[in-house]
Amino acid sequence: MVRNYQFYVYILECSDGLLYTGMTNNIDRRLKEHNAGVNPFSFTYKRRPIALLFQQEFNDIFQAYHFEARIKKWSSKKKRALANDDFDLIKILAECRNQTHSKFFSKLN
Repeated sequence: MVRNYQFYVYILECSDGLLYTGMTNNIDRRLKEHNAGVNPFSFTYKRRPIALLFQQEFNDIFQAYHFEARIKKWSSKKKRALANDDFDLIKILAECRNQTHSKFFSKLN
């Protein structure tokens, strides 16, 4: 018998407006744990209640892990764009904006 495992990468909005990104194999249980304050040392403990902004399901734990690691580095604006399916905004927010970027370099010389 082959058992299918599901993994979820999720983004929570905390009561103070900060975002938390995590991964689990049981999204319902994990949300209850966050809201119940099971771990007093967790990021969300003093920021309850939390609200689920985004979740993505994966069949492969490695894909889930890499996706979580990737979006943990994103700005809150980019995470909110993901939650709102605003892929155009994600692309804009992903662009490098410093003056040494090749997009601007040719204009400086």
